[in-house]
Amino acid sequence: MFEFAWPWIFILAPLPWVLRVLLPPADSGDAALKVSFLADLEGLIGRRARANLPAWRQQAPFVLLWLLLLCAAARPEWVGEPQPLPTSGRDLLLAVDVSGSMDYADMKWEEEDVSRLTLVKHLMGEFIDGRRGDRIGLILFGSQAYVQAPLTFDRETVRTWLDEALIGIAGKNTAIGDAIGLAVKRLRQRPANSRVLVLITDGANTGGEIDPLTAARLAAEEQVKIYTIGIGADPEQSDVLGILGLNPSMDLDEPTLTAIAEQTGGRYFRARSSQELEQIEESLDHLEPVTQRASQARPAYSLYSWPLAGALLLSIALVCRVLWPHALQQRSQWLRRRT
Repeated sequence: MFEFAWPWIFILAPLPWVLRVLLPPADSGDAALKVSFLADLEGLIGRRARANLPAWRQQAPFVLLWLLLLCAAARPEWVGEPQPLPTSGRDLLLAVDVSGSMDYADMKWEEEDVSRLTLVKHLMGEFIDGRRGDRIGLILFGSQAYVQAPLTFDRETVRTWLDEALIGIAGKNTAIGDAIGLAVKRLRQRPANSRVLVLITDGANTGGEIDPLTAARLAAEEQVKIYTIGIGADPEQSDVLGILGLNPSMDLDEPTLTAIAEQTGGRYFRARSSQELEQIEESLDHLEPVTQRASQARPAYSLYSWPLAGALLLSIALVCRVLWPHALQQRSQWLRRRT
């Protein structure tokens, strides 16, 4: 549907004529040439002398130019059909451990042995897709923590960044406290009662500058709710050994992860298999449901460039008529002879 965003601009349409009445005529400074025998010349040719163009034809280009400028200033636009908008739900950050131990292939996905990080990519990617209406962000942490994707409604991009995460990209250690601290920094400026952090790790805090429990206290003060997920098969179920011949599942610090969750009003989950991780996703959807409030908007496409371009072309034509009047007149006569 076509409409003007500022239709009140058209009340300025009579402004040039009002100024012409109110302001005194401009003095060109040139003396007028008076011909005393004009009547005799009119008698010889049999018609009255007049200007090259009637008054209305002289003013028509300028009137059209003024109307085109008014149309551009009134912001013409084409308003499209209503489109659904993401609702303003929760601000949810997903912090994923990409330390060296996440490369151990003690998990199964579709009957194949996969690494812990690969399983997280598959299942948490589906979790991201289902958070329609929430702002989703991604933090990757190892020896250091950094924001891979800021809070955004663009869930597809966040999932892409998660799929492209590499083992060791942030270092080989596990800085759980730094990841929580960075999440609090990003969430503290968001509305209260909507700040959620989902932290996934398979080990204990072995790096960083902030103690995890200290970071958890800071999160509680800022009303950031943390859900922690410990991933990895049980030691007795896994035959994958680490560098020193130890099972990597023994590194998981469940007491600390439980304390972090309880201190911030969240919960701790243990994911020993793909089925358990899927159940955790369902639990998170129940604990932090997505807001389903309807919201729509009509996209508007600006069209002011068209009347503005028309005004520019008409201005150029008027300037050319003043600078090269004879050339334009000859061109006009030539066109009439051709037609």
